[in-house]
Order: sequence, then structure tokens, then C-alpha cells
Amino acid sequence: MESHTHPLPPGVHPLPPTLLDLRPDSAIDHALLHPPPLSSTSSEKNIFFFWHSGFPSMHPYTQRNVRAWHRRFSKQGWTIRVLDRQAGSPLNVANFLDVEDLGTFPQAFVEGRIGGEHAAQHTSDLVRFPLLLRYGGVYADVGFMQIGDLDRLWNETIGNPESPYEVLSYNAGGVDTRDLTNYFLCSRKNNPFFLRCHRLLLALWAADGGKSSTEGMHSSPLVKDVPRTTGEFEFDEDGKHYGPEEVAIMLMDYIIQGTAMTLVMGLIDEQDSWNGPEYVAKHIYAIEYMVGSQLINEYTAWNGQRAFDLMSLPLPGDGGTETDDQKLAREIVEGCLSRSFGFKLAHGLIIRVLGQTLGSLWRRHTGSDDVVGTYAHWLRHGMVHWCPDEPPVALKFEVAEPLKRGRLLSEA
Repeated sequence: MESHTHPLPPGVHPLPPTLLDLRPDSAIDHALLHPPPLSSTSSEKNIFFFWHSGFPSMHPYTQRNVRAWHRRFSKQGWTIRVLDRQAGSPLNVANFLDVEDLGTFPQAFVEGRIGGEHAAQHTSDLVRFPLLLRYGGVYADVGFMQIGDLDRLWNETIGNPESPYEVLSYNAGGVDTRDLTNYFLCSRKNNPFFLRCHRLLLALWAADGGKSSTEGMHSSPLVKDVPRTTGEFEFDEDGKHYGPEEVAIMLMDYIIQGTAMTLVMGLIDEQDSWNGPEYVAKHIYAIEYMVGSQLINEYTAWNGQRAFDLMSLPLPGDGGTETDDQKLAREIVEGCLSRSFGFKLAHGLIIRVLGQTLGSLWRRHTGSDDVVGTYAHWLRHGMVHWCPDEPPVALKFEVAEPLKRGRLLSEA
């Protein structure tokens, strides 16, 4: 990796080079494409990603994301795997999970006919719970940029037999909200919360004789107890206006996996000895998502073009005076590196709703995320070489009122 002159932000400390894998990209890529064998008796320090056509075909900026995970954590015992669905690939999901088992995957996945506008995203959604349930560890989107010390947090929470915490994720809202994101999920194998979430998700896919997409899943009686958002976004597309209610429905279908998690968090199923509100309060380490994983969007009011322009700016030269935009870009980088645990690059449906994002613009402008001397490069360098001094704080969940009392898969 190239040398740098980037300043170390306050609240951040450098990592010893001995903890990092600083070999050239080609060596990192070889390691990613040839990970050690995995079995149900292997270490649970697994970091899983999924890209249908495999790591070599990923966009360069997401490849850099994954390489950064390897550089940071492989020497601490973590194995990073980018699974795929390519015939003959040793990293094909079929080599890790039974892809013909209807207790693991819905019929549409088994038959290779998942459809809809966001089929790729929903295919990846369906491998998350099964991988964590069988092997344990972390599942993250390839668009997720890790910043904080995952190994320390794992060792202090999920990996610590004395800790009450069993699930680590981000929560899209404050302490009164139960809305875990699915772009970063962490647990040990056979986790009881993810087991029930997976059962519910499979049931949603099995409705009406078997669905091929998530369209309409928001209306399933299985999730009718999840509060419906009234919506706050609207947009025009191809001459049609989509109002707040229509957008809210589209988003709920798109992130139906999140809806399933919310229902299980609020479920009391006495016959199954499951008390979701108590489990949340005792066992889920949830990081507030805006500071924890969306801080750039907070600084730029979700304006992707603005974020892209700021991150593309060059740092002022020695003795140079900061412009107002450079000052803001510096505050963003310093804030992310010292206060955030990660950053989620947004893609998919959000582009239709909010327009281009930092992630979509990095995809469009190849290499723009890693130009030496820019704020984007400073951020990327800091993600590998530095670490926030403090771990992220968990939201202090109290036992909330249940959303549903009864059987998990009951429509009553």
C-alpha cells in the first residue's frame, strides 16, 4: 500500500503494522479467493460477503472494501469469504449450505428463479441467516466499510462467555425503535433470534404457493403487527409520481428481512418459550445507525452528489488554507474515523428514492474512491491503519410492549 502524509485525527490511534496484512492487492486477492476450508467445527471468526458472480467481478470500490476487512482482521484470526453462485467456484454457496433444502432456502432460490427489480439484493438476503446459523460470525454487505475494532467488540461481547450479548447489529433509530439493519449482522452459530427470523422469512417467501420476489410481502398477515410507516419520501419516475405511502410500501417490500427481524423482536410466543422484548433488552448489542454507520449522510443531508464532491477534493498542500468545502470534508473524515464503527454505502432502491449516492457515484467513476491526496483516500487509509479509541456504545434497550402474542407463524 502506498505511503501517505495524512494526519491522524483526534480520538484515533494507529494500529501496529504487525496486526495488519499490508501485502499488495494481488496477494490479498489470492488469499480471498483461496480461504481455508470451513466446517461446522471451525472457528466462528468468519466474515461473510456475497456477490453472485464472485469477487473478481465486483466493482473496484467494493473490492477495496473487502480487502480492507482482510487487511484489518485476518491476522487476528478472522477469515474473510466472498461467496458466490458461480458454477465450479469453490466459494459457491452450495459448498457451504444445502441449496436444495427448503428448510434453508425458499423454492425460488432452489430453482434459481428469484426475480423482481432487486433480485440480486434479495438473493444475498437469503444467504445471511443460514450462514450465521450454521457457522457464526459476521455477515456484511460488500458496500460496507468497516472502521471500528470488530475483534475487540467481538471479544468483549458475543465471543465472551461472560457477556449477555448474543447479537450485534445497527438499529435504524433511537432506543425506542426496534429496527435492525441487515447490512451488518453478527452472532454465534445457532442463534435463537436469527433462527426465528429465518423461519419467518422463509414463510413469507412460501406464501401463495411460493413467491419469486418480495413484492407484496408487506401485506402478509404474518407481519401485520409490525407498525406501518406513513412514509416521508416521494419521487417521480418515468412520468409517474410515487407518493409517501407508495414509497413506504416499496421500502417495506425491499427490506422485508428487516421487517421479519422487527416482528421477532416484538413477539411473545409462549408455546415456543420466546420472549422477543426481553431478548432484545438482554442480548442485542445495537449500535445507533446514523453515527455508527451513516455519518457521511448526516453531514451531507443524504445528498450523494455533495458527498462525492467533498470526498473527491484534494487536501490542502503544506501551509495551504482550507476552503469551506475542504473544512467540511475534513470534519467528515475525522468524524467517521473517530466516531463511527463503519459506513454503509447505499445502493438499490434508495437511488430511486433519493437519487445518486456516494456508492453509486464511486461505481460510476471508477477509481474515484481511492485517488491519492483526496479525502476519500484519507478515509480509506484510516480504515486500515487506524482505529477509534473507543468502541461503539450500545443502545440501552428496555423491555418494550410486545407487537404480537401468539405463534410466530400464526396469522391471527
